[in-house]
Amino acid sequence: MPSVCLCLTHVLGLCLGLLCLLFVTLWSAHWRGGFSWDGSALQFNWHPVLMVSGLLVLYGYAAVVYRLPFTWSQKKRVWKLVHAGLMFLALVLSVLGLCAVFDFHRFIHVPHLYSIHSWVGISAVVLFAVQWALGLAGFLLPCSPLWIRSSLKPVHSWIGKAILILSVTALLTYKLYLSVLFCSSENSTEPYSSLPAEAKFVNSLGLLIVAFGLVTFGILSNEKWQRPEEDAESVQVSMDAVTGTILLLIIANV
Repeated sequence: MPSVCLCLTHVLGLCLGLLCLLFVTLWSAHWRGGFSWDGSALQFNWHPVLMVSGLLVLYGYAAVVYRLPFTWSQKKRVWKLVHAGLMFLALVLSVLGLCAVFDFHRFIHVPHLYSIHSWVGISAVVLFAVQWALGLAGFLLPCSPLWIRSSLKPVHSWIGKAILILSVTALLTYKLYLSVLFCSSENSTEPYSSLPAEAKFVNSLGLLIVAFGLVTFGILSNEKWQRPEEDAESVQVSMDAVTGTILLLIIANV
């Protein structure tokens, strides 16, 4: 039986993700003027909303699908498709977020990829795309041998956590850039309470992003919260892994 702590952690992660979406949407709509797709600053407003939605929240939800207790009694194949589908949607939103900012930069003649935020962000999206392609080839294609899946599984898990860390880092470096702008526009000797409401709101969004990332990473890192493997599948994977290793050794000796 799943622990109460696991269930409460999932609920906490769900609430934090929804709050992240609410905060970033309110910020772009209320303080930044809304949305458009015409090359103006209103088009840029899509960038933080799409990146938070795809590269952080939806990615985090998709990553912990296998850790949802109510899915453990159901066929794993179905939830593999759900996992892959949510990840693909998260990737699409992330790419749209990049398109929004690149198109905006072209419109105002600003060079691309000139900050640490952009470097980390583009690295996260590229790694995400590679991860999704490897996952599709290794875990969903029927022709993929089970011993390859067993070898790829720890790598897939590690890269997934790395993408989450890169996503949180990219979003925080963007919030840091905004904080510098707010502080430079105000008297730095003034107390924190004198900052504009927008600055405090953005700081709150940053805390929500960190909290969501930590909760998601905690769920993924707890081995006791993994989906129980079916005995037949575990035995078959182990036998195929041994067979694959033997074949590789034979080929190497030949």
